[in-house]
Amino acid sequence: FGFTQAKSDSSLFIKHNSTSFMALLIYVDDVIVASNNLDEVASIKQFLDDSFTIKDLGELKYFLGIEVARSAKGISLCQRKYALDILQDSGFSGCKPVAFPMESTLKLSANDSSTPLSDPALYRRLVGRLLYLTITRPDLSYSVQALSQFMANPSAKHLQAAERVLRYIKATPGQGIFLSTDSSLHLKAYSDSDWGGCIDTRKSITGFTVFIGDSPISWKSKKQPT
Repeated sequence: FGFTQAKSDSSLFIKHNSTSFMALLIYVDDVIVASNNLDEVASIKQFLDDSFTIKDLGELKYFLGIEVARSAKGISLCQRKYALDILQDSGFSGCKPVAFPMESTLKLSANDSSTPLSDPALYRRLVGRLLYLTITRPDLSYSVQALSQFMANPSAKHLQAAERVLRYIKATPGQGIFLSTDSSLHLKAYSDSDWGGCIDTRKSITGFTVFIGDSPISWKSKKQPT
């Protein structure tokens, strides 16, 4: 079929010419087909069904915990159900919401004096789930990055900070990203860094966000290696 594997993602296969475009995104036995040519979509689906039985679920609405909603204005991506599941499993469904995920003055340390958690696995599981939530939540990237620094030996203070993130999610369960049909294809990026923000290592924390037009497509917050 003439597809080329994308260099940026080994699960993404692309085929295009002067008049049409098609992309296949594959995860185990789940496949997304995107194209501007319905005849080619029908052709690739028939080919796949001839090779092995497939179940056509129609227009994309849900994929790996990500909810997809389409309108004339664009496509929205969020993880509302996943976020609500985290709240339910953590016992925070009825918690008091807050307006932001982390206090700007909060300084977390691996050497704080609060009590170590008796079962650190609970903290690790929670932060792991929050990391997956950042797929559509750039507003959580900094906070979750900070929490992930203490997976080896989390304390009560670290858990308290994670629970505040849950209270913020309670206020914003359907927050996500929006890819506008009116947005230009102009690529732009923004980055910033603090100065020695990690009080344990004195390493700085860097963050960036990349946009196509007004739509965010890539973001990250991380501690600098040196």
